[in-house]
Amino acid sequence: MLDHAWIAAHIPHQGSMCLLDAVGDWSAEAITCTASSHIDPANPLRANHRLGAANGIEYAAQAMAIHGALLAGNDDQPRQGYLTSVRGVTLHVARLDDLPGELLVRAERLSGDANNILYQFSVSHDGRCLLEGRAAVVLDASAISKEQP
Repeated sequence: MLDHAWIAAHIPHQGSMCLLDAVGDWSAEAITCTASSHIDPANPLRANHRLGAANGIEYAAQAMAIHGALLAGNDDQPRQGYLTSVRGVTLHVARLDDLPGELLVRAERLSGDANNILYQFSVSHDGRCLLEGRAAVVLDASAISKEQP
């Protein structure tokens, strides 16, 4: 199992913005991570003393970043990805901070090429889906801007 220290060393999110605790399992197609930062009163995503469910998208995006780092391998620096859109997002709860214990964050790569990846994601707690959707990630934003007239 890859822990929080490994995660922090492989994604750009640092300090309290590194939200995930560990990688549970992963393959070339998917990753599952755990998180407990949703109950931390100092969570930087909190607003008005609460953590809304839509913030689960950031948890999923970090799982996608970890997945990219794992696929890049130990010797290569992973390319920085940018979340360009989320689609079909369904929030099944209003907030995350009132749930004790760990969140389970899952991201599955649906398709992609060298620069664009489409993931399906979900965040669950104690067997209950809290939110789910799809996210598009661009790995080389500078290449896209060069293509624009």
